[in-house]
Amino acid sequence: MIYNPLDELYRKIKASGGFVNAHAHLDRAYSVTPDKMGSVVYKQLQEKWQLVDEYKKNSSTLDYERVILHAIEKQISMGTSACLSFIDIDSISGWRAINAANNVKGLLNGDFRFRIACQTLKGVLSNEMKSMVTSAVQSEFVDAIGSLPGADAGREAEHLDFLMQLAKANNCPLHVHVDQLNTSEEKETELLVRKTMQWGLEGRVVAVHGISIACHSKAYRQDLYKMCKDAGIYFVSCPVAWIDSRRTERVSPTHSAITPVDEMIEHGIKVAIGSDNIHDIYKPYATGNMKTELQFLLETTHIYDETELIKIATTNGHEILNL
Repeated sequence: MIYNPLDELYRKIKASGGFVNAHAHLDRAYSVTPDKMGSVVYKQLQEKWQLVDEYKKNSSTLDYERVILHAIEKQISMGTSACLSFIDIDSISGWRAINAANNVKGLLNGDFRFRIACQTLKGVLSNEMKSMVTSAVQSEFVDAIGSLPGADAGREAEHLDFLMQLAKANNCPLHVHVDQLNTSEEKETELLVRKTMQWGLEGRVVAVHGISIACHSKAYRQDLYKMCKDAGIYFVSCPVAWIDSRRTERVSPTHSAITPVDEMIEHGIKVAIGSDNIHDIYKPYATGNMKTELQFLLETTHIYDETELIKIATTNGHEILNL
């Protein structure tokens, strides 16, 4: 018999209940169109935060339901048994996407566990956004609070203070996009850790991405990992989402554009994987297949320990999603 370690790994993941997709954006999955495959898909990340408004503005609750349900059906067909998706809530999408996600959640049986976090592309510091996010949390429309500090650029600490106060008051997990741009200028994870300990939210905060951590010196990374461990920070890596990080002339330690999961494991930090965007203007060719995500992760970080890979693909995700 010819030994195929990848097939054996996938078999054991299936036996453990299947993949957990710990970070996705299912409300805009499969939304890229032929006319967007020209200039739009080449725009920078922050530009796309605004360009997605057209899709959001024109999507009804029923449209969102169809997209989310289709995305979940595809996830199931690819061996995923649970998923946490950020769902847009702002002045453009209104309550349509959140309502649609909850409607779909009500249709699912126990074979697939679906969790919802609010996505805050418009920031959270305006009175309107504070009211919407607070209402979503207090009404239990979401299972976790989603955060994008970069949406409140220059006021990131204030952004986190508001959401952490809300998370603590409502005993709600907080999932935060951090360090996405693969530059040494970013230190969002450090800010997140310090705020987590300030608000007493140890063990309740999940850092999503953390790409820029690898741009820093080894001494800085080691200190940061110790802080993350003390604060009980979880991480979610979305390998395919950031492997396309653009070439620059910045000087930094040689590294892959991926969460440094290998180093995190050495420091006892728990890491799960997610798909991030699926066939939208952010990632038009990304399929959301967690097998692909796991293979990208193991190839770029040289994690070949089967036990660790199964944890990353399954049990760590279960813990992060409170399953």
